[in-house]
Amino acid sequence: MQLQLAAVFFTLSLGTKTHYYGRTILYGGAKYRPTGRKVVVFHASFSENYRLYSRSHFTKGFELLLLLIVYDLFRRSYQSSMAYVLITYSIWFMSITWLFAPFLFNPSGFDWEKIVDDWKDWNKWINVQGGIGVQPDKSWESWWYEEQAHIRHSGLSSRLIEILLSLRFFLYQYGLVYHLDISQQSKNFLVYVLSWVVIFAIFLLIKAVNMGQQQFSTKYHFCFRLFKAFLFLGVLSIIVILSIICKLSSMDIIVCGLAFLPTGWGLILLGQAVRPKIENTGLWEFTLVMARAYDHGMGVILYAPIACLAWLPIISAFQTRFLFNKGLNRRLDLYSILAGKKNKKNRQA
Repeated sequence: MQLQLAAVFFTLSLGTKTHYYGRTILYGGAKYRPTGRKVVVFHASFSENYRLYSRSHFTKGFELLLLLIVYDLFRRSYQSSMAYVLITYSIWFMSITWLFAPFLFNPSGFDWEKIVDDWKDWNKWINVQGGIGVQPDKSWESWWYEEQAHIRHSGLSSRLIEILLSLRFFLYQYGLVYHLDISQQSKNFLVYVLSWVVIFAIFLLIKAVNMGQQQFSTKYHFCFRLFKAFLFLGVLSIIVILSIICKLSSMDIIVCGLAFLPTGWGLILLGQAVRPKIENTGLWEFTLVMARAYDHGMGVILYAPIACLAWLPIISAFQTRFLFNKGLNRRLDLYSILAGKKNKKNRQA
């Protein structure tokens, strides 16, 4: 059973059950959800897998991964690496499974041609604007609104619980900013306040890039690229100045990333919870921009290792072997050969 990755599939289905059981308890509206991929021979696109597993597996997997990295960076020096592995190996297994098992059980998930097609489809889906009549499988924006429908139709108590659960991301930031070398081991509350100043500066940069894209990207491509180059050089110069004057280290930059990324996600969740209050303001538009940026970033992080493994033909062959029986394997191999010959003839023609 373990050779057929039974433990991986069980962990994947357990994540689906846990997510939707929790959502039903908090918001109601129970409905059927599949607990995992069935035994199928068709290939699901990357964007389809992302829509299905994003909130139930991927976001939770990334959160666990971040906590494991933070624990590894700041654990006690007397704890050996073996002790760390024994304590956290099950959590590592669960987080990696939730992130990549949907693609592992996806037929032809490591076929290079399908990977390229999936990437084109993903970029089209993430960038298409939503609206009335636009289906969730055609636009990220329509899908995002559909994903938070349970919050919009929930009561005040459910919204308050959602807000309380979102506050954990700000605790991550509060704990990490005091481990920065630039803070010089200060426990002053001003350090936490200054971290929020940095976060708002980052948000302003994102807003500036978004406004520049709306104003210049359609007609003035060169101006938009020049604008982004100036912003990049400005940020780089600030980092260099801080490293010289305030002793900002490379470790500080890593820790800032680990602290600020969860904070941004927490702000998105808070924006969704208080949507009726901010929907007609610029804050909601900014929440939409931030959510798109986070989903795009998570998609790229998930896609990169899959694309790297797709370069190795043995990975695709191994996946086919453990997913299907011998008779079906022969048919799939023959289909791949015939498809390759057909493509070759079409290119020659």
